[in-house]
Amino acid sequence: MKRPFLTLAQAQEIKKTYPTPFHIYEEKGIRATARALNAAFGWNPGFKEYFAVKATPTPGILKILKQEGCGVDCSSLTELMMAQRCGFSGHEIMFSSNETPAEEFRLADELGAIINLDDVTHVDFLYQTLGHVPETICCRYNPGGTFTLGESKEGFQVMDNPGQAKYGMTRAQLTQAYTRLKQLGAKRFGLHAFLASNTISNDYYPALARILFATAVELSRETGCPITFINLSGGVGVPYRPDQSANDIAVIGEGVRQAYQDILVPAGMGDVAIFTELGRFLLAPNGHLVTTAVHEKHIYKEYIGVDACAAHLMRPAIYGAYHHITVLGKEDAPCDQVYDVVGSLCENSDKFAIDRPLPRIDRGDILVIHDTGAHGFSMGYNYNGKLRSSELLLREDGSVELLRRAETPEDYFATLVW
Repeated sequence: MKRPFLTLAQAQEIKKTYPTPFHIYEEKGIRATARALNAAFGWNPGFKEYFAVKATPTPGILKILKQEGCGVDCSSLTELMMAQRCGFSGHEIMFSSNETPAEEFRLADELGAIINLDDVTHVDFLYQTLGHVPETICCRYNPGGTFTLGESKEGFQVMDNPGQAKYGMTRAQLTQAYTRLKQLGAKRFGLHAFLASNTISNDYYPALARILFATAVELSRETGCPITFINLSGGVGVPYRPDQSANDIAVIGEGVRQAYQDILVPAGMGDVAIFTELGRFLLAPNGHLVTTAVHEKHIYKEYIGVDACAAHLMRPAIYGAYHHITVLGKEDAPCDQVYDVVGSLCENSDKFAIDRPLPRIDRGDILVIHDTGAHGFSMGYNYNGKLRSSELLLREDGSVELLRRAETPEDYFATLVW
């Protein structure tokens, strides 16, 4: 059973200062998850987690992760600017983008970030933009086809479909890119790939590692380029549903270590650093969207209307994603009612839950929507003139800190020309 990290009494007290809806993050959980990740890959001296800023672009969160030894993975100009203002510099920053404007490459280079090139044509574009290529550079690999993992009675489990993804280079293009980058002055090379999203399997990272490790050995032999790091990117998921089992990051780290010993060490590449980009794994379970029931409606179905909407959490509306819901103060009450939990947008997809068994919900009840710490607030928008909520941090000592104030109508109107 999923239990929120927030109690009814805490939520009621917070509401006195910060009205619902609001996103709140738990410092204790964030630090514990980061430490578990670092411990799982502690066997690799060069290991570094590059938190995906797009998951939770909030300075207060990024600073906590920096204290835990993490770097950041940025994908845009403003994310690079945020990283700089939070104190990240040099190789603490990875810059992984696609269809990248020249000004973004220029800022990444000025900051000394590791640039991760998405396409072979970007090699010469980068050179033309900067007048040089950085001595340390990375390329993103897309092996195409479908990515399968494990075998069951039904056959292999299809994890994702890289062949339909817009990202990365083909295998042949990797050789071209490395060769050209070396000619242009690059001296240290990295390899990156992302083949599946939100996997609930301890086998995903080790399987991906074997693909990348074997590819790295081939590339090193073909091109003579020294590969100094391999970035396993993201994809290690979280159990959004209460009946799903969480990944064991220690088991995952050991699986990657075994692949490292089997493939890289015999090839004389036992000094390669391992990088990760685990935005969802680090933050999703450590964040809640807290909202209040404001209406109930009885027509062809039973509806509970809340003061949050898809503008505050759009994953259910655009992906049909499941997010568990707890009614604070009724955690142990029987789930003997069936509701659609909905927001106020003029869109029928604005539903946090459909036909969800829940305890009886009364107006004024406070609901916690779980696992919103990553790709929650960050995907918010202003459709229907809705205003983004505040972001709060539940400190380890129980105090609450404001990380981002709620938007006001003045914010919404600020860019308009009347």
